[in-house]
Amino acid sequence: MDLRQLRYFIAVAGERSFSRAAARLHVSQPPLSMHVKRLEEQLGVRLFDRSNRGVTLTAAGQVFHDEVRSILRRLELAGLNARQAGQGEAGTLSIGFVPIADYSILPPALKQFRERHPQVEVQLHELTTDAQIREIRAGRLDVGIGIGPVEEADLRFEALRRERLLLAAPAGHRLIKGDAVRLKAFANESFIIPPRELAPGLYDLIVSECRAAGFTPRIDQHARQMQTVIGLVASGMGIALVPSSVRNLKRSGVQYRALRGTTASIELGLLRARDEDSPLANRFAAVLRKAARLPAPRGTPE
Repeated sequence: MDLRQLRYFIAVAGERSFSRAAARLHVSQPPLSMHVKRLEEQLGVRLFDRSNRGVTLTAAGQVFHDEVRSILRRLELAGLNARQAGQGEAGTLSIGFVPIADYSILPPALKQFRERHPQVEVQLHELTTDAQIREIRAGRLDVGIGIGPVEEADLRFEALRRERLLLAAPAGHRLIKGDAVRLKAFANESFIIPPRELAPGLYDLIVSECRAAGFTPRIDQHARQMQTVIGLVASGMGIALVPSSVRNLKRSGVQYRALRGTTASIELGLLRARDEDSPLANRFAAVLRKAARLPAPRGTPE
């Protein structure tokens, strides 16, 4: 039993005539009749009642006809899905991201990607950069949005956007004067920082900037999520150094200031396996690059 036999059978059933089915399929009638006859022999049942007035399906033929039509439709759909997947139009895309990306490039990229490719199932995973590296190597992530630099022989890191660090302090803080501050003035303040195991790049940058300003930060609170960091700042528990996109949280009770005398910044980038070249991942990468070129939120230093 092969697909040609099944298509010949469906054509004869639809036309109720071997001659009309042969004309529709642009084949001669004898081979068509032979293939249908061979199909009946393979099944061990008669599929058609033949007469001078044409052919009609037997009871067995009707059951077989319904099943075959369903199979052929699924095959056509499978072919369509395969072509769409091959062109990056369908399938599943697994994306890892650091929380900071959720305040900047990820939301506009996802919006545009879903508008352009509604048939793609997007799976999102909030992970540290180190965890993304492990998941990409294990084949469980297609792409990641992490904090650079990433220097791994089997991976590619494409820098997309840099964000300067800002000081986040409780509203009305006594040391806040003007639009920018010097970090050294906050040497005796309590700092709120994500744990190093969750954000090693950001943690090390904050500590190094404080040391460059002449002090070691007093870390009284660790918070796993940036929303929690800002919430603790708003409640007066301390101050924090955060990427500029965190201003998008718009939390009341918090004020942000640029830092004088430093250009400290984090680098967000696209993380992929070096040999990864799927059309679906390529399409998302293109959308992400476009989102990374969008201007920073109003009032946010670049």
